[in-house]
Amino acid sequence: MGFNFGHTLITGGAGFIGSHLSEELIKENSKVTVLDNLSTGSKSNLDFCFQKENFRLIVEDLKNENKVRESLKDIDTVFHMAADPEVRTGFLDPKLAYEQNIHNTYQLLENVRKSNIKQFVFASSSVVYGEPEIIPTAETFGPLLPISIYGGTKLACEGLISSYCNNYGIKGTIVRFANIVGSKAKHGVVWDFIQKLRENNRELLVLGNGMQTKSYIHVKDCVSGLLFSAKNTNKKIEVFNLGNYDMTNVLDIASIVCKSMNLENVNIVTSGGTEDGRGWVGDVKEMNLDITKLTNLGWNPSENSQSSIKKAALELYSESI
Repeated sequence: MGFNFGHTLITGGAGFIGSHLSEELIKENSKVTVLDNLSTGSKSNLDFCFQKENFRLIVEDLKNENKVRESLKDIDTVFHMAADPEVRTGFLDPKLAYEQNIHNTYQLLENVRKSNIKQFVFASSSVVYGEPEIIPTAETFGPLLPISIYGGTKLACEGLISSYCNNYGIKGTIVRFANIVGSKAKHGVVWDFIQKLRENNRELLVLGNGMQTKSYIHVKDCVSGLLFSAKNTNKKIEVFNLGNYDMTNVLDIASIVCKSMNLENVNIVTSGGTEDGRGWVGDVKEMNLDITKLTNLGWNPSENSQSSIKKAALELYSESI
């Protein structure tokens, strides 16, 4: 497309999605700086990037305002990927979700507005919609009423970003992700199932009733859609859904993971979760994002939900051996 993000800062760039994004931007010949405290990310995720001259890693926390301010020097574009990555933990520790998501985003935005940043790209989530009455759910749906602490913090971040972009002349891109799966993941349903089956390959415990039904997208498609969204942001602030056309349920995912690990006759047990069949408090039972806005611009996922799960299961199982 001939689009150049210039010198790019990726917060959380050593994590699951962030490291894939770092690699792709390096391949596009962008100069990339990653800011990551390595609490959930890993230097090994960036092995490819370390081989390139247009890359550097700053091991630091977003709470360190001086370091954040220093890291923003000469930066043109920020991809804000850093967050508490686990939806479930917000119920147990709301303060952590607030600090990692809302407070750190505020601190970052305060430094961004005092810099020369041209564009701010934010990794949001489908959980900001809560349990919408319309599925597939378009970006224009409202009101947005999240049912998880994580979803609430992501929506609060969206509000902060929108106001800062409007007030301080920054171009803003908000991308609401469906469920992302693929290599380097250290959380999520596919990774969880593989860990459980490595401990006991005769039985697999599924939280909730197993009928939670959502769309899934492979991390490679996620990164391509994220970059496409950022390149096609023409307004002061734009919101894009990033997901898949279809959905699959947790029991189907369990079967796919078992087959990917060449396991037969596994006893799949549904247990725990909440009384109404959710996997945990705040778990959305059904979600499918309407991705028409992106597809009309020319982007499409290369894998559907089930093939994304299959690909991710093979990748993550291979990484676990």
